[in-house]
Amino acid sequence: MVVLFKISTMDLSDLSDGYMSTEHRELLRSASESADPLSVSPLELPMSPKTPRSPKSPRSPKGSPKGSPKGSPKAHSGKHGAGKGSPLKKDKQSHSPFDGHPKKGGAGGKGTWGGLLDTDGSHVIDPNDPNYTSNEENEQLSARFPSSPFEEYKKKVAVIMEEYFATDDVISTANELRELGMPSYNYYFVKKLVSMSMDRHDKEKEMAATLLSSLYADIIDPPQVYKGFCKLIESADDLIVDIPDTVDVLALFVARAVVDDILPPAFLMKEMASLSKDSKGFVVIKRADKIYLSAPLHADFILRRWGGSRNKTVEDVKGQISNLLVEYIVSGDRKEACICIKDLKVPFFHHEIVKRAIIMAMENRQAEDRLLDLLKMAAEEGLINSSQISKGFGRIIDTIDDLSLDIPKARQILQSLISKASSEGWLCTSSLRPLSLDLKTKSLKDTAAKAFKVKVQSMIQEYFLSGDISEVSRCLETENNSSSSEPNAIFVKKLITLAMDRKNREKEMASVLLSSLCFPGDDVVNGFVMLVESADDTALDIPIVVDDLAMFLARAVVDEVIAPLHLEEIGTLFLMPDSIGNKVLQMAKSLLKARLSGERILRCWGGGGSSTNGWAIEDVKDKIGKILEEFESGGDKREACRCIKELGMPFFHHEVVKKSLVTVMEKKNERLWRLLGECFSIGLITTNQMMKGFGRVAESLDDLSLDVPDAEKQFTHYVERARIEGWLDPSFSFNRSGHILENGFCL
Repeated sequence: MVVLFKISTMDLSDLSDGYMSTEHRELLRSASESADPLSVSPLELPMSPKTPRSPKSPRSPKGSPKGSPKGSPKAHSGKHGAGKGSPLKKDKQSHSPFDGHPKKGGAGGKGTWGGLLDTDGSHVIDPNDPNYTSNEENEQLSARFPSSPFEEYKKKVAVIMEEYFATDDVISTANELRELGMPSYNYYFVKKLVSMSMDRHDKEKEMAATLLSSLYADIIDPPQVYKGFCKLIESADDLIVDIPDTVDVLALFVARAVVDDILPPAFLMKEMASLSKDSKGFVVIKRADKIYLSAPLHADFILRRWGGSRNKTVEDVKGQISNLLVEYIVSGDRKEACICIKDLKVPFFHHEIVKRAIIMAMENRQAEDRLLDLLKMAAEEGLINSSQISKGFGRIIDTIDDLSLDIPKARQILQSLISKASSEGWLCTSSLRPLSLDLKTKSLKDTAAKAFKVKVQSMIQEYFLSGDISEVSRCLETENNSSSSEPNAIFVKKLITLAMDRKNREKEMASVLLSSLCFPGDDVVNGFVMLVESADDTALDIPIVVDDLAMFLARAVVDEVIAPLHLEEIGTLFLMPDSIGNKVLQMAKSLLKARLSGERILRCWGGGGSSTNGWAIEDVKDKIGKILEEFESGGDKREACRCIKELGMPFFHHEVVKKSLVTVMEKKNERLWRLLGECFSIGLITTNQMMKGFGRVAESLDDLSLDVPDAEKQFTHYVERARIEGWLDPSFSFNRSGHILENGFCL
């Protein structure tokens, strides 16, 4: 006998609330004991408002309960149901269209309760389910909605990029990207390639830049490259979350794209105008423009920033240029030569092609017309721009004296070539330095200067080996018998030029020698001016010439070889904002304005020179302490001043001020105060060093107050005295928080 239960909505709500009456419990128990488990259909429970009704399964025919097909026990209870208390019997004959076996997955067979999640054929995935994985939802969505062409493109290019980073095969990557046949999506390739490489090593960054340059125009259209970089700039705020140095790396990618001629320089201004000033993209563009692309000889630096294009050196490129010009002279195939020039991918170094082609034309007059035709074609097609052409001719003009030793009538030949190029319209003569045709321009003075340069170079090289300053001084006195200042300037130029091309040890030795020779400040300034004027040629061998020159200039100020006012004198000679001289000057000023600049500049090359300037800071502090102790115990002021001067570290005299002032406050003995007055009166300690020393005491007042309770009161008193005696600038004042103020701002 089949027992059917009907539970009202009220009863169900009781159940759902976790409460069941005794009557209900007895009814359920008796039913479970007497009912045939295979003949009882699932309970049909009305759903409470708290539990929404699940939709009927399409596998169940209309009108049949969930999980009960036509051949279910309920449908045939009168015909096939087992008698009460009788043993279970198999259904020998079934009119159901199903075979009664459980379906695949164990649901829906005869005598079963249906699938656990069998609702409408597309079960709902619950993210709170402990067994939930995001892949299930992605698979379900991808099964329902076929992926778009763009999604397919994204998946494929991701694989292509990974393969490229693993193999470094540009040709294979280009072929695979071409086979995709979706050029309208290539902007995504640009964006993804750069963003992937940004979080990797320099090798992958260089590979990404090289690949973009190789695919440009042939595989990826210029507008797609432009759009890809626009998308990158817009996503800078998101990228910086995972890549902290996004601003610098992305700025370098933008600058590299401009150098490689795959982005127009106008890209920077257009993007800057369209971006918010608070966005990281704006900072990226500004950094690319002001830091990388505005620096002198920026192209060489940018190219080699990540190891160079396939790690090519300057000498490698020069060799390739010579080979292609020699092959062109033999074959005469201008198109092939232009292709080879383009394949070098060094547009910033095309002046070397111009220079070598003109020198070959001067040496081999029969190949003159052929070489000039190549340069003319390259200029007309925009392969070599006018700036590089002018620079190439300018470099030859600068070395014409040396060329005249090997090429007779070099001046006349060069003047003829310049006239021909100008008449054909591919050279602007107004951008060139005038070329004198007078073969007798070499005076005895020039000859003597050349001989002096040779001796100076030998002298400096010996100094780098021996470190003997006195020997260099003696040799200079012997060679420079005249009162002219030119030899000193030449020596300064040669010394720093040779040091810049060597290690930090030699740079430190050069600065020490410069401070030991006691040249007049004007002579040193003239030497630096000569260095800046020849920086373009120097940079061919020393790409970071601006940084090194700025550091040497700042070191000369710190060592008091030249006065700070001399910096302004140099600035008047190089007023153009983009000039190398202006950049060197601004960088030197920036170095000198930094906090504790003297100590930092002293240690910029690690010390270790051949003079006392190579001492460690702790050694200097110890020596200053001993000098002050000796003076306090009964020493002579003149002797103490002499010892302080012999330290040779005028930029560190603020340490003398600090130690003296602290001792005066601790011992209430003004003997050291009088020593400071003596040092100031003879110019040994400057106002700037006085202010630094007082500032350092102000910073340590909290600690000093532990030993000297009235330290703040005493310090205020001494600040007023120092101001009255002229040691401190009147704009300086001391506030109650223990800081020195300058012009109202806390130092």
